[in-house]
Amino acid sequence: MSRLIAIAGLLLLFPFVSSSQSIRVCEDDDDNNVFIPISKYMQKGDAECLAAWFADNLQVDVMGSVSNCSRNQARQIIRNFFTNYTPRCFEIVYKSGTYPMKYAVGNLDSGGNMFTVTILVKTNDTGNYIEQLKIEKQ
Repeated sequence: MSRLIAIAGLLLLFPFVSSSQSIRVCEDDDDNNVFIPISKYMQKGDAECLAAWFADNLQVDVMGSVSNCSRNQARQIIRNFFTNYTPRCFEIVYKSGTYPMKYAVGNLDSGGNMFTVTILVKTNDTGNYIEQLKIEKQ
């Protein structure tokens, strides 16, 4: 009888252990969730929506041409890049970093041209902002 009670007690505890583990995993995934919308805008070639993630001042490096620029200047640089190289697919292949800095590396396919994209995001009290965006031809 005591074994039955012990087994019943363990079965009652099991769902709580299981749910707390899945919550912990979700929190880890949410930590890098900022890259989901950024990836979507990179794949669409949407410079306007991507620019909403830009810091007020950021570094943009497009194929070796480095600029420390304002959000509006960076938007124009990225818009020109997307005009010349229309994205077909963008995939994040690596994410890392710890609060307040995170980065991701992705591959951008523009149909005939492949690029490596590095995105550095800084988190502050007002949100997540792209501090650096680097696009290198593979």
